[in-house]
Amino acid sequence: MLACIRGARTSWTARIITVISLAVLCAAACPAAAQGVRSHTRPGARGTRVTQSQAETVTLTLGTAEVRLLQTWVRTAATIDKSGKVLSGTVAAPDAALVKVGQRVRAFPPSSKSSMYQAYVTRVTPTSSGASIDATLAASGRANTTLYVMEVVVEQGPFLVVPNEAIIEEGDKHIVYVQQDGEYVPREVHTGIQGELYTQVLEGLEPNTPVVTFGSFFIDAEHKLKGTGVNQ
Repeated sequence: MLACIRGARTSWTARIITVISLAVLCAAACPAAAQGVRSHTRPGARGTRVTQSQAETVTLTLGTAEVRLLQTWVRTAATIDKSGKVLSGTVAAPDAALVKVGQRVRAFPPSSKSSMYQAYVTRVTPTSSGASIDATLAASGRANTTLYVMEVVVEQGPFLVVPNEAIIEEGDKHIVYVQQDGEYVPREVHTGIQGELYTQVLEGLEPNTPVVTFGSFFIDAEHKLKGTGVNQ
């Protein structure tokens, strides 16, 4: 079984290396042709099929384009007061405009990232360069520790989003692979805000569309190989 898995992974790796080699050789042989490498290796909107064994080898996982709140984290350094309960820090513009009283805060000392503390923003004071903020911890902070990292959890939306792992960046283009009639079809999308786990989709997808998340790179490599004719 292990030999089969290794063989499958080797096969997929060899295919990916072949695509890269073809692109490099084309660019070296004719600089003018380099401009067309992307269009040559992107064979259009026809679908790609993978076998069950291939899907299992790359742990192919599907997600869904869905409407939900999008989380971004505003990070800043902070110090704690003598009571061990109140953190104070500054946030520069334009992130300062996102921070509001009542938002949830995750805080930890740089010396011990495993010591995570929960807090809430209790004060926001605008400044010429952004804002100064206070956050009150739910429990007393770490003993003999004055420096912290604060992560203010900002929720925006609701927006139509997809998991960050679903998006493949190609220059100024963003591609996702959509499951459609047993195949995986490339779809260009226009994106907006990128959050910690999800990215806003402005155009290109409808809600509840199944998209490839983990394994999208391998699907993309297989799709490009079809365009070069290597695996035909």
